Amino acid sequence: MKIIDTKISEVKLLEPTVFGDERGFFMETFRDEWFRRNVANRTFVQENHSKSVKGVLRGLHYQTENTQGKLVRVIQGAVFDVAVDLRKSSATFGQWVGEILSADNKRQLWIPEGFAHGFYVLTDTAEFTYKCTDYYNPKAEHSLLWNDPDIGIKWNLTGEPNLSAKDLAGKLLADAVLFD
Repeated sequence: MKIIDTKISEVKLLEPTVFGDERGFFMETFRDEWFRRNVANRTFVQENHSKSVKGVLRGLHYQTENTQGKLVRVIQGAVFDVAVDLRKSSATFGQWVGEILSADNKRQLWIPEGFAHGFYVLTDTAEFTYKCTDYYNPKAEHSLLWNDPDIGIKWNLTGEPNLSAKDLAGKLLADAVLFD
């Protein structure tokens, strides 16, 4: 597996070695000891799978208790995946990283604790899976406003995004609950 640095050093793009021929392909998507040694010394406790249609924008979500690191990948379709640094003490506070994840490129993104996370669906549908370092806690979940001008994410939208009520009510970075 190849590790590709992003503009925020703690966020890593992982590119698997794919073995394929006319019959299909095989790739290793995760190995605990390799991940701990090369990316982050974390234990994953939950894995989630979602499916969304083109134009859906999910996020930017984070939890202030049961804070989650996430290892995300797309198994069908393509998304533009985004992580925003919400750690006040960080040199990259308020900055974002965005990467296209797709079933074709087979890349994964490691998003450590202290970041908001979201994605925008680029294809007719996309299936998205992610491992989490802590359990989902809806009482501690927050949503950062996807289009906060102080963050300036370039989503590359094709029309108005399809948002949930929770995401429409996201907070601006200036009003958000943050990490120290």
